[in-house]
Amino acid sequence: MVNGRTVLERFPAGGPRGSWPAEEFAHARRLEGLPVEVVMDLATDTFLVIVRGSGAIE
Repeated sequence: MVNGRTVLERFPAGGPRGSWPAEEFAHARRLEGLPVEVVMDLATDTFLVIVRGSGAIE
């Protein structure tokens, strides 16, 4: 966990489909009941699928 968030997956922003792979992954996790969101990490040029806060993943 970094800065109160857990990173579930990383996707390169330069990919031909943009954020779609990250959004599709996030959608599948939401269907599993996880409160995930997609954010952009400008420092690494990646889309991150994250869960905010502690204790969200057990």
